[in-house]
Amino acid sequence: MENIKNLLIIVNSGMDKPYNQYASYVVAFMSKHIAKIENVTVYYGPYGVEMSKKGKLATLKLTDDLKELVASQLDGVTKDALPDNLELMARFVEDQLGINIVSCATFNVIDGISKNLEDTSQMEDFIMPVKLPLAAQTLIGADKIVYF
Repeated sequence: MENIKNLLIIVNSGMDKPYNQYASYVVAFMSKHIAKIENVTVYYGPYGVEMSKKGKLATLKLTDDLKELVASQLDGVTKDALPDNLELMARFVEDQLGINIVSCATFNVIDGISKNLEDTSQMEDFIMPVKLPLAAQTLIGADKIVYF
């Protein structure tokens, strides 16, 4: 496997493509937990910023069947260890694994999620809005980019 230090997972889709949402967090988890990649960032791009709005990720449930399917493929992971929705999964990967979860501040404003670049009142508290210079730095500094 190639030596990847900085992995960027771009999520440029919203509720219209829920499988992309699930897949992005599974890849983030596996990248950090299994592949031991040092820096993993989930970045909500222009068409994905709606997912940063409070409550959106929580609407994507992890059913018992889905948990069983995922757990059956990962050594040491049980169905009961998996959260009930994607918001809880996002909080876990950020808090426990140190995965960065960010959203494009410019498109948060354009999409009406934020009133200005600093406004986070309608956003999940674990998702950090990033302005264009930091977004560009994250893109340019990535060793590998995965796109959903």
